[in-house]
Amino acid sequence: MREIWLGRLMLLLALVSFAVPVNVTLAAAEVKEIHFLIPGGAGGGWDGTARGVGKALRDAGLIEEASFENMSGGGGGKALNHLISTAKRQQGTMLVNSTPIIIRSLTGVFPQSFRDLTPIAAVIADYAAMVVANDSKYQTLEQVLADFKKDPRSVKVAGGSVKGGMDHLVPAMIIKGAGANPLDLVYVPYDAGGKAMAGLLSGDTQMLSTGFGEALGLAKQGQVRILAVTSDERLTQAPDVPTVKESGVDVSFANWRGFFGAPGLPEAKAQAYRDLLKKMYSTPEWAEIRDKRGWQDLYKPGVEFNAFLEGQEKAIGDIMRELGFIK
Repeated sequence: MREIWLGRLMLLLALVSFAVPVNVTLAAAEVKEIHFLIPGGAGGGWDGTARGVGKALRDAGLIEEASFENMSGGGGGKALNHLISTAKRQQGTMLVNSTPIIIRSLTGVFPQSFRDLTPIAAVIADYAAMVVANDSKYQTLEQVLADFKKDPRSVKVAGGSVKGGMDHLVPAMIIKGAGANPLDLVYVPYDAGGKAMAGLLSGDTQMLSTGFGEALGLAKQGQVRILAVTSDERLTQAPDVPTVKESGVDVSFANWRGFFGAPGLPEAKAQAYRDLLKKMYSTPEWAEIRDKRGWQDLYKPGVEFNAFLEGQEKAIGDIMRELGFIK
């Protein structure tokens, strides 16, 4: 009898020992709160994306709590390094980022890249827009490109980022796609989008390269006209604005924004984050935030996100080498 009782006890302990990892895995996959790490200051694109996503998730009841931490410095490198160096205690953290993680990694602003993180998902696209003042003689992007080919210095392009930044690279890609020399582009950098817009409206530049979301608000106020957007198809918020492709140049470009987890994040937790973000798309809370900001849905989870980043890294790297910003 004692042997039978001991055998049953051992069987019970064995069953419990097998059950524990399953329960731990399930518990790890439950997401009730998220801490958003933002590698820039308040009011920027990263800040708006993290807070917009956090608000939508919370208001839709998909999570109970969202917290936010702004950590500026090093072109985004300070937050990136912090997430990597404290990875073991960052399992409840998602880092927001976008195309600059690729540009700054290529140029050596920081030594890490997206490969040092756990890719969660791309969430939105803020396509680029080519913009002119409302009283500009240019009615189409084709007209701008025609003048550029005749005299490159007659078309100065403003942007809210440094030379070699995104606002510079996008028109350079368009010029290259049109068969002209991107090295001939006269790009005028401003230290913020608002100052770049002022440069356009004052006549210091003839065209502005900026994000569609930013351009849309000013276009609605009647200050500027959007000549073209870098999406594959026309955008619902501006159905009358043609794409760059419609203008005869085979170029499309999305400034994605998305999220990464710490290196070594368990796959169950990473997948739980991806599932949450996917559910968010079907909520009215998200639709209101997205449409208000002129964003487009761009859900690319996990492996798909990583492949997308590798493709963008190659395209951006090619044009940066041609412009001489990297070797």
